[in-house]
Amino acid sequence: MGAQLLKGRTTADASGEVVVFLIGMRVNRWRALRSWLPAARAMPRMLKELSADPGSGLLGFHFLRGDPRTFYTVQYWESREKLLAYAAQPDAEHRPAWAAFNRRARDGRGDVGVWHETYVVPAGGYENIYVDMPAFGLGAAHGTAPVARRGDRAAQRFAAG
Repeated sequence: MGAQLLKGRTTADASGEVVVFLIGMRVNRWRALRSWLPAARAMPRMLKELSADPGSGLLGFHFLRGDPRTFYTVQYWESREKLLAYAAQPDAEHRPAWAAFNRRARDGRGDVGVWHETYVVPAGGYENIYVDMPAFGLGAAHGTAPVARRGDRAAQRFAAG
């Protein structure tokens, strides 16, 4: 039926720096299946590979959808160094997927677009609250704690960073 509901008010049990990585694709031409389908299939393979390796640095992720053409994941990482190490790892899923995407992009005339954004958020630069929610987002990546532990108000949770 889904993830366990955490009753009441909770907050992520994160401390220190937080690394958030957003990566996605936009289908510019639906009929160009050969351009965008391989990109769409690559992300689940990479996330499966990362999730199977506790030392990879990936702490958690969520698949999301923007407008009807845009799909992306929000990922939480242990450090920017581990994120960059995975991206450069020659024997991992990312490198061949990226090379194949670039080959198709040159031939595809803009059939599919990809994007990513990375945020390294210092301690004290984030806060969160979850009310009657299963572990989600940063809380799923770092675990949760009762909100009173970090402060009942947003300003208190920022200060507890």
